Amino acid sequence: MKHKTKIFNDPVYGFISVPYGLPLNTVDHPYFQRLRRIKQLGLAELVYPGALHTRFHHALGAYHLMGLALQQLRYKGHDISDEEFEASQMAILLHDIGHGPFSHALEYSLMPGIRHEEMSIQIMKRLNEQFEGALDLTLRIFNNQYERHFFHELVSSQLDIDRLDYLMRDSFFTGVSEGTVGSSRIIKMLEIENDRLVVEEKGIYSIENFLNSRRLMYWQVYLHKTAVAAEKMLIQTIKRAKFLARTGVEVHCSPFLKPFLENNYTIDQIKNNPEILNNYCELDDADIWNAVKSWSRHEDKVLSSLCRMIIDRKLFKIQLSPEPIQESKIKEITDKIQKHFDIAQHEAEYLIDNGSMTNSAYMPTNQPIYIQLKNGDIKDVAQASDLPNIKAMSKIVKKYYLCWPKSLSL
Repeated sequence: MKHKTKIFNDPVYGFISVPYGLPLNTVDHPYFQRLRRIKQLGLAELVYPGALHTRFHHALGAYHLMGLALQQLRYKGHDISDEEFEASQMAILLHDIGHGPFSHALEYSLMPGIRHEEMSIQIMKRLNEQFEGALDLTLRIFNNQYERHFFHELVSSQLDIDRLDYLMRDSFFTGVSEGTVGSSRIIKMLEIENDRLVVEEKGIYSIENFLNSRRLMYWQVYLHKTAVAAEKMLIQTIKRAKFLARTGVEVHCSPFLKPFLENNYTIDQIKNNPEILNNYCELDDADIWNAVKSWSRHEDKVLSSLCRMIIDRKLFKIQLSPEPIQESKIKEITDKIQKHFDIAQHEAEYLIDNGSMTNSAYMPTNQPIYIQLKNGDIKDVAQASDLPNIKAMSKIVKKYYLCWPKSLSL
């Protein structure tokens, strides 16, 4: 029987086929189409002008790679039913469906305490109701509740399809060539041993390159200091807007964004009130940009200053340190901000931010990447590799930051 498919032309992999039926119905659903309006890398475009790709791009790319991986495992003799094949592809297609505007940037300010993975589960459950239970197995795989656990490892682990796609894709669109990984070779080296995902020994150098690429991409792109400064400004903007909205000050924005400024919803509220999820599934980057443009003329000096700086790309100056920032330094700058902008002490705290960021390319204690040696033995890649830098990558590198308006003379 001939299966009808729809073709998407992807700049990274070429043509991607999505079959009619559940996969294409999901892609065509408004919840999934929303991902076209959410950029993959938040405000990284302010550093890398080409970083304009979306969560939609990434989800389709991951769907494609999952298909290649499952075909390869079938070729090696592993029994994977058509139902398991489709459910695994659907799990990776929907793994980011719960992302809010600007991806990770607003995850902890717009809805404090609620991770995007939890929102993905709630949206997938809603879709499952609409598709009359067609996503039952998809949800079990996504939640690691299916008895064949290697399917979940393909969706979420230290060597999952998600990472294989976003490293390739983010490297492509930012132009940071150091992030390029040999995803095709890694997929061809995948094996299953005792329900665990392993990599054949001859693929070990591709894994070493994968881990090194991930480490470099974090420092050069995801944790680039200018991108971090921009994201902190946006987070502070949302926090200020939420404060004003919850104290009775009018803060103009879209009807989809407004409830999230006025409330800090819990996951239980989201589960029990369908309207909250409906609003969330309408939110995208445009709601935030329109709000920022509107707020740049707001009477509140803190909110308008932050928004104007973001629009004009007058980003915070950011200082990195291997040691925690001294409280005296934070207070000194906060006092200067207060005088410079002629605002109160508690208002000045929105125009400064400090914290830490960590980078660990590989965590051997968290679902290790296993290498299958030629004699059949299974070893953690850190033990199997003859390169000492794999062990070095296991070390968590922590940097502390302090950022404040550039217009402040220090």
